[in-house]
Amino acid sequence: MSSDTLSSPSDPLAEAPPGKISAVPRIVPRRRTGQWTAAAVVLVLLGLAVNSVLRNEAFQWDVVADYFTTASVLRGLWLTLWLTALVMTLGFAFGTLLAVMRLSANPVLRAVSWGYVWLFRSVPILVQLLFWFNIGALYPRVLGVKTVDLFGPVTVAIVGLTLHEAAYAAEVVRGGILSVDRGQVEAAQALGLGRYRRWRRIVLPQAMRAIVPPAGNMLIGTLKGTSIVSIIAVQDLLYSVQLVYHRTYQVIPLLLVATLWYVVVTSLLSVGQYYVERHYARGTRR
Repeated sequence: MSSDTLSSPSDPLAEAPPGKISAVPRIVPRRRTGQWTAAAVVLVLLGLAVNSVLRNEAFQWDVVADYFTTASVLRGLWLTLWLTALVMTLGFAFGTLLAVMRLSANPVLRAVSWGYVWLFRSVPILVQLLFWFNIGALYPRVLGVKTVDLFGPVTVAIVGLTLHEAAYAAEVVRGGILSVDRGQVEAAQALGLGRYRRWRRIVLPQAMRAIVPPAGNMLIGTLKGTSIVSIIAVQDLLYSVQLVYHRTYQVIPLLLVATLWYVVVTSLLSVGQYYVERHYARGTRR
């Protein structure tokens, strides 16, 4: 086989006249001077910030290490985690009921659900907690029992946070259900699937793709938002460190203890959210 038959018509060497060889264009990588300069500046500033935090004696990192795993701090952390889990569970259970009511054909149920969401999203959570904390002024007795005995600080925190979270959870669940194409439900009806199986096998798995990301954000927000219950003397993580620095006057290192625990738990929840999102996104990624 001759060399002519091996030459490609588009080859610059093949098209060149006899005795002349055309130069093949040299590929020059694109220079990203601006990006590299910006990255270097950011790294320098970040290094300076980290160095100032680590070398600043006012942070008292030795005190932070001493109190990081003390019994009082761990008890406060446990109460924070327990309160977050309980509030999210109850909030999403009640929020799902409100979402179903909002999507109902019954105008009364729709109006009640809309009114609930409107009211509890309009009132700040601190005002709600203080209202429930002073509910005894309106109802001194409930079912023959003193309201003060029924609504202790922890109960007030659970009730107030749950009712608040339910309003937001209702909108998250409703948005996830509405994100499912109506044709999916109609196809399931055509196949003869019952209402329960349609919700369990068709609607819910697809709705979860839209529900999980905002639900994860709500979970992290609730974890941090539980710190507000310290205003009603619930001994969560923040209140626990406050009790210590009111005694030792070491405000900054004790606040750093709470901050680091919040960062650790939030990071773990973010990792869990990533894997849950990936689980429900199966079959949709290219």
